Amino acid sequence: MGWFGRSSKNYDFDMFSLSHIIIIALLLIVATCIYLYREQLKTDKTRPWEIGAAISLIIIEATYHVWMIINGSWDVSHAIPLELCSISLILNIILLLTRKKSVYEILLFTALLGASQAIFTPLLNYDFPHFRFFHFFYTHLMTIWVPLYFTWVKGYRPTIWSVLKLFIFLNVLMPIIMLINKLVGGNYMFLSHKPSGTSLLDVLGPYPWYILSLEGLLITLSLLVWGLFREKTGRKTEVERDLPIA
Repeated sequence: MGWFGRSSKNYDFDMFSLSHIIIIALLLIVATCIYLYREQLKTDKTRPWEIGAAISLIIIEATYHVWMIINGSWDVSHAIPLELCSISLILNIILLLTRKKSVYEILLFTALLGASQAIFTPLLNYDFPHFRFFHFFYTHLMTIWVPLYFTWVKGYRPTIWSVLKLFIFLNVLMPIIMLINKLVGGNYMFLSHKPSGTSLLDVLGPYPWYILSLEGLLITLSLLVWGLFREKTGRKTEVERDLPIA
């Protein structure tokens, strides 16, 4: 089956092709609809949809690993879910299942800063209608839509401490991933070397200094996200509103 095979022949992806533009338009349209219809979505009837979305992400990610195994491309050096977008996907599933605000606080930043970049400048070889095309864009789109849904519909908001939590989370995670990279010969989160092609990392200095530059850039952009999405009117989240008064 060509659409589920390893070869990208007849499925070559071109950035800003029609299929890519449609995906970008879909990202913006759904995000806009979440915002415009946020009041209508504030209902208990959305809980089954949250669970269903989490299950769909688990299924498509599991299918992706099956695809790699079937086509002989699964390897410990690149297939472990340790990239920032893969970690965001896991956080996404946890947030949908648990509604934990602590998970949201990290996901909002990693999603908007990581998954959005992947949508607009995807590292992808497979175009529509290949399975990998659907997997890549569905997981990244959902990684952005879900925290926006929890922000605008459920009333979750980041605080300045959320940026600190992100900083701690990344700096605890970084040495672990560096060790894994050394053990498996990988380059997860580009912590071993820069990507082979042209990227933003090219202007952030040589290895390993670009890691510090990237971390500084991430914190700066996270402060910008916090400024845009922080609580401004003293509203409480849906979870906080439901808590009994002591």
